[in-house]
Amino acid sequence: MAEDETGRLLEKLDIGQKVRLLTGASNWRTYAEPAVGLRPLTMSDGPSGVRGETWDERRTSLVLPSPTALAASWDEELVRELGGLLAAEARRKGVQVLLAPTLNLHRSPLGGRHFECFSEDPLLTARTGVAFVKGVQEGGVAATAKHFVANDAETDRLHVDVRVTERALRELYLAPFEAAVEAGVWAVMSAYNKVNGVTMSASPLLEWPLKGDRPPRGNGPVQGGWGFDGLVVSDWGAVRSLLGSARSGQDLAMPGPESPWAAGLLAAVTAGLIDEARIDDKVRRLLRLARRVGALGEPAPVRRPLTPPTGERALLRRAVAAGTVLLRNERSALPLDPARLRRVAVIGPRATAVRIQGGGSAEVFPSSVVTPLEGIEAALREAPLRGAGDRAEVTYTPGVPPDTRPRPLDPAWTRDPRDGEPGVLVRLLDADGAELHAEHRLSGRIVEPARVAGAVTVEIRALVRPPQSGSWTLGVGGWGLISLSVDGRTLLSGEFPLDSDDPTRVHVSPPYRCVRAELTEGVESEVVARRRLDSGTGVATLLAAAPPPGDAPTALAAAVAAARAADVAVVVVGTTEESESEGRDRESLALPGGQDALVRAVARANPRTVVLVNSGGPVALPWHREVPALLLTWFPGQEAGHGLADVLFGRAEPGGRLPTTWALAEEDVPVLGTRPRDGHLPYEEGVHIGHRAWLRAGAEPAYWFGHGLGYTTWAYEGMEAPRAVAGDGAGVDVRVRLRNTGPRRGREVVQVYVARADTTVDRPVRALAGYAAVEAGPGEEAVATVRLAARALAHWSADGGRWETEPGAFTLLAGSSAGELPLSTTVTVVASGPLAPDTSMESALR
Repeated sequence: MAEDETGRLLEKLDIGQKVRLLTGASNWRTYAEPAVGLRPLTMSDGPSGVRGETWDERRTSLVLPSPTALAASWDEELVRELGGLLAAEARRKGVQVLLAPTLNLHRSPLGGRHFECFSEDPLLTARTGVAFVKGVQEGGVAATAKHFVANDAETDRLHVDVRVTERALRELYLAPFEAAVEAGVWAVMSAYNKVNGVTMSASPLLEWPLKGDRPPRGNGPVQGGWGFDGLVVSDWGAVRSLLGSARSGQDLAMPGPESPWAAGLLAAVTAGLIDEARIDDKVRRLLRLARRVGALGEPAPVRRPLTPPTGERALLRRAVAAGTVLLRNERSALPLDPARLRRVAVIGPRATAVRIQGGGSAEVFPSSVVTPLEGIEAALREAPLRGAGDRAEVTYTPGVPPDTRPRPLDPAWTRDPRDGEPGVLVRLLDADGAELHAEHRLSGRIVEPARVAGAVTVEIRALVRPPQSGSWTLGVGGWGLISLSVDGRTLLSGEFPLDSDDPTRVHVSPPYRCVRAELTEGVESEVVARRRLDSGTGVATLLAAAPPPGDAPTALAAAVAAARAADVAVVVVGTTEESESEGRDRESLALPGGQDALVRAVARANPRTVVLVNSGGPVALPWHREVPALLLTWFPGQEAGHGLADVLFGRAEPGGRLPTTWALAEEDVPVLGTRPRDGHLPYEEGVHIGHRAWLRAGAEPAYWFGHGLGYTTWAYEGMEAPRAVAGDGAGVDVRVRLRNTGPRRGREVVQVYVARADTTVDRPVRALAGYAAVEAGPGEEAVATVRLAARALAHWSADGGRWETEPGAFTLLAGSSAGELPLSTTVTVVASGPLAPDTSMESALR
């Protein structure tokens, strides 16, 4: 009935009205069309929080753990619940379309945006992504599966041509998107990159397999059309041509109001270069999406009551612990007993400057952040005392000198010269320098100043009271004509032409132009940055500072002294925005800024050293065997400190398991390259990425995919599976018996992998085929039923254009990681042929 109504609405629109709807009305909104009762659709990033339409630090958002942390939980119910929280945030901000989840894979650990993706594995990514989609859409907000497809690196991401086989596409990179479509996702985002020579906004993959529901040439053996009925929205600026993209399955060009479609689509249709029926299909999909989110016809339904803030924070805190991976715990170093501690040394730069989210387009502004130091202090204050002892004393030392790279001005030591409040004054000036608009802002990072007619220059002005004397680095981020002055003295003046077409570099994180200035502790200086708002240079303007360089030996000596004087040393290390962020791939897996040396020195000084790694993706851990306890925190969201303290002191179990294999050293990684050659990035490894690549290379990583310890131990006692299955059957149920052999209740993620020794197909040595979590108390037995879809035993035949299952014996292995599989059994496929309809990716998710 709704589809019939959509068709009648479509008939009310002329071709001009239809074409107008297919380009955004603004950066984040689509056009309204009163003739059919269509209201604007508002879109927003992102996967860790809902920013809304504006980049304004005064409009705060809840910040979830990064997607890598969500996948590390291997807990779909939790992810679904967090998706519902994002939907509530979206409704609060008037957003109907959330631009998440990111379903690209961790092909190489050097990928700069992996914190925004889930994992290296298509099945884990698919199941986590489906849970995310369901949680968001159950809240009446559209989820957007992105970036379709093979957008797995950042280097030259707008233009790189990924060369990948059809089989690798189907088995790896398309598989999570297929699962999202089968789960009913309402939108898909086309990527910037090319695949096999064609940019994704014009790619035939948008029609087949994404939208196709039958073989493209009528009947025949071809399988694999998904029947997606939602909207294909472009990544921002990804529609760069007219005819190729308009003739493809691309439906909406964002942002607007300018785009190749806005400039020429109507004329192309009028000239007969594009069939109007294709335009009708695009508009029909837009109307369908609008109806689904309540933006078409009757006014949108009243929003559901939101979760109380305390409930939101409790969920985010629980999610921190659920995604934290305990990589190592020798001699039961964790959990810590507060009653046995008299002094705790907290060490490391990320203990106070924790990275709660990755940088780039998905960044949001938190209302509050609990640092690891604050979380540890709070946990010890709240811990019950035994006897008449005092509570543990907590000391802090960074252990490394201050970061010399500028950061946006901190309101802790800056104030608005006009009203005296912490923060900065932002003014918009006309061509004569007269003030058109002024406002108080909380930070020196002004991504989107107010839009005022006649504004020619943006100015950021602040009274800076430095916390220490010395030669400070001051920087202005932006493009075009820029100046910087301190107390009326001009230190920087020049024109800096745009050197990039990457939207993140242009509009979100422009480079800094830096100078040095002598500042005195406690003495205010007026710092003024100005940037001319030239066309094509974006509007983002940043005023930043970095303290004088410190002395590395002195900082390290202070950390060693603190560690020696403490009962336990907790070291928090991690990546920086420069080493891990959207818009660029990582140059190295090494921790920056002397942090490896810090860990080693502290571990030598105190045998009870616990290390927390605060990164979005893998880093090299050359010292990992030198510390008794090692926790991976990812980017843990705004409740970082409380959730991590829960794990450290045993209030919660570290629930995470690795979603990506971690190397000991960069040179050990079998699939590493992210840099194109002559514009091409060949995926020469085929279906062998992640743990599959390590197994094929016969190499041993530091920690296997799926690895993670809890605060109890498990014995795997047996597994059962059918002896034989039909090649076109509905899959396999595997039962795995295990027992909690440790001292406390725990949760275990039981993983089943599939291997095939005698094969004519280039298969992985083994690959994840299914998983399920169980819980049990001390001494209790648990049985995990792991569902393996027939797809787990199949391969994509490019020659036949279909999924096929090779007859013969498959080995099923069960255990706790890709490298720890104590149980095995054999299942024999007794018939071959194309798979039946009920053996799709969706059947693996039930």
